Amino acid sequence: MLKLTYLDKNFCLEYLTQPLEEWVALRVTLALRVGKRICVEPSMASFLLPADLPGLDSLETEARRFKEDTITLCACDADYIEVSLQGTWLTSDTETEEGIFVTTLYYVVECLLSKLWQEAQMGATVVGE
Repeated sequence: MLKLTYLDKNFCLEYLTQPLEEWVALRVTLALRVGKRICVEPSMASFLLPADLPGLDSLETEARRFKEDTITLCACDADYIEVSLQGTWLTSDTETEEGIFVTTLYYVVECLLSKLWQEAQMGATVVGE
């Protein structure tokens, strides 16, 4: 399972081994126990990866090979590829863009996507320093 945490100015992508349904059920149970509002709904999430990222072609190949329909890759411009995912959105405030998006893909696709996102973050850190 992939978990994307969207914050005010950035987001974080994590690979989790826990089944999506179990993770969502635990979040809902926690919200109920502490008396916090939670909204859970089907949704889509998108983020950008550098188009020149090594291994991006492997992600495209594996997504096609597994006939993965919950992920779409689209060239935005010469510099970036948009990754769009179908999954579940969880938030405590429907008026903001902050929340957690979770999705399940084939293991190979999840691992590749997680690795590519980490590499993109390392590249952005080096450039930003």
